[in-house]
Amino acid sequence: MGNTDPSLSSADPAVPELGPLFDPDSVAVVGASPDSFYSGNLVDNLLDYGFDGTLYPVNPGRDEVWGRECYDDVDDVPETVDLAVVSVPREYVVDVVAAAGERGVPTALVLTAGFSEADEEGRDLEARLAETAADTGIRVVGPNCIGVMSARGATLTSTCSREPEPGRIGLVSQSGALAFTTFFERAADRDLHFSHIVSTGNEADLTLTDYVAYLAERDTVDVICTYVEGIDEPERFMRVAERATREGTPVLTVKIGQSDLAEAATLSHTGSLTGSDDAWRAAFDQTGIQRVPDIPDLLSRANAHTAYDPVDGDRVCIASTSGGLASLLADMAAERDLALPDLDGETERALLDIDELLTYGGFNNPADIRGYGAEVLPEIADAVLADDAFDAYVFAIGLPGVDERAETVAADLEGIVEGADDPVYVLWTGRKEPDDPTVTPPYARLRESVPVYEDPGRCLDAVASTTRYVADCDRVAAWPSRRELADALDAPDVDLPRDRVLTWEEAEPLLDAFDVPVAETRVATDPEEAVAAAEAVGYPVVLKVDSPALPHRTDAGAVELGLDSPEAVREAYRDVREAALARVDEAEVAGVLVQPMVDDGVEAILGVAPGDVFDSVVTVGPGGVLVEALDESATLVPPFSRGDARRAVEGTALADLLTDRRGGDALSVDAVADLLVNVGDLAASVDAVAELDLNPVVVTEEGPVAVDVLVRTRD
Repeated sequence: MGNTDPSLSSADPAVPELGPLFDPDSVAVVGASPDSFYSGNLVDNLLDYGFDGTLYPVNPGRDEVWGRECYDDVDDVPETVDLAVVSVPREYVVDVVAAAGERGVPTALVLTAGFSEADEEGRDLEARLAETAADTGIRVVGPNCIGVMSARGATLTSTCSREPEPGRIGLVSQSGALAFTTFFERAADRDLHFSHIVSTGNEADLTLTDYVAYLAERDTVDVICTYVEGIDEPERFMRVAERATREGTPVLTVKIGQSDLAEAATLSHTGSLTGSDDAWRAAFDQTGIQRVPDIPDLLSRANAHTAYDPVDGDRVCIASTSGGLASLLADMAAERDLALPDLDGETERALLDIDELLTYGGFNNPADIRGYGAEVLPEIADAVLADDAFDAYVFAIGLPGVDERAETVAADLEGIVEGADDPVYVLWTGRKEPDDPTVTPPYARLRESVPVYEDPGRCLDAVASTTRYVADCDRVAAWPSRRELADALDAPDVDLPRDRVLTWEEAEPLLDAFDVPVAETRVATDPEEAVAAAEAVGYPVVLKVDSPALPHRTDAGAVELGLDSPEAVREAYRDVREAALARVDEAEVAGVLVQPMVDDGVEAILGVAPGDVFDSVVTVGPGGVLVEALDESATLVPPFSRGDARRAVEGTALADLLTDRRGGDALSVDAVADLLVNVGDLAASVDAVAELDLNPVVVTEEGPVAVDVLVRTRD
């Protein structure tokens, strides 16, 4: 039996060398023409936005363009360039890229569309392009790519309305239009700038994961933003993102669309619990990726990661010129799990001594400094910034940002932010439109040097993003990496029949191999064998039909509980067989299972459900009748650590059911986490298993034990 995913190997993901793409010394533009929107605008932008390398136009229909000699093909160019930009009809793309690759050109940027996004012929051409890249060693961006940009290197796109300014945000987008017309433009309007922007196109060769791996190792990149529609190698992506998190580069993502988790109906309760997006959510959480809802949120949070050093914790002090805004921010902070320690002792006395605040009584956190506080912001800052009880600060200004008073407020805030040892966030919610639209208002000038947030929610989202990243980084770094987890897998030699539900005797060796505890189970083929089995395991007992053709035997009435005598067992044996035979043929009944009753504990559900992008996912939550009643579970992408497993259990009501038992001692959450790890190892190691349903697992003082098992294999 092999791994479910070939990428579950001991090797860490390779980092491609993309320097020739982002900062080329020489570029050949094949199909260069001032009359072409794509190649023409790309060359204009390349030259206008500071490219100081050598440009070679290639177009057999022209002698000269942009004041430069025009060459007939790549082979005619007098040197082997760093980058070939390809903007020719699709039927010529493969030949052009092949010629460049054979010449030794390291990278090709293919702007041409009409490939897999278009039709069958385009899909065939894209497959040939991928083969060409592999055969010649050239790395290909695209096809169907709007372009890339490096603010400290080259701007290679037809869609960029202004010269990029150097920033410290790397952006990788599977939507080209959004990358440059939305992300770039909206950020520039707010004085927020990128180090790199990549439009990935169809990803015939280089993928979103490759760009993330490259950017995570750049000193000029503080945070990586991704716009994700789908990922073909999810395990590699998880490892790359995990490595970035561990090494100090946050990864933020907008993930659109439903999960690629298989939509086919599943037999197990576990499969029905796994929602359309649960697998992606799990993958992001396990690797420290922060998922954000939309583009403005992505930019506002990225801004914080570039502007501030990592915070020491989640303790926040808020000072607001508006009492109402202070109350709103208090609620928002609680929703984001930000702590608001009290203002007391020396800090409160220092604030009370500021006469301009006209305060009677004391100060809370958030502190209502009223409008008067805007006159003495430096004094307020001196008081609160000296308090070691806080890790970050928010100054919320509910005043106009465009008048003369705003000039002083902006200057004071700039000095406060720049002089503080801890992050100081500026939230400015007042008027933003000046009377004279030709004049840059004070709040906008302040934004040129420090982040200025206009929306309370986005401001606190940014604060929470920085605190969460530190916690995620510590968590991910403390637990085994995905490579280490994969290396530790030890797949046992268990031969499983394919493409069906297994009988108990077929499933038992698999469960034993992964230390999945199951209630003592015996198979009977007649009433007297059932009685003997019941006496061996001890009354009271359960009888249930063992039939791969009847996976949901309870629904068929093929289960009898609480049997406490030989007579009851004989009668139940006949009853469960008759119930089964009313639905399936006798040849499909392997026997009747006899188990002791296990009912003194908390019921859980654990299992494996099939996936598509993620080959399988593992689910845990309250079990038995509580599956539908609570409709609450957690999902993990195997393999995962014990820390991930415990975190998953604690994220559901199951943890409370285990630890807060009326009339009983607390049961072990760790024991359930250990079993969950074993199930995860099974899912990651045994590619034959499509579904595994352990429902219920009864958690007792002796530990968890599965009392009902369903295993379905792949074809």
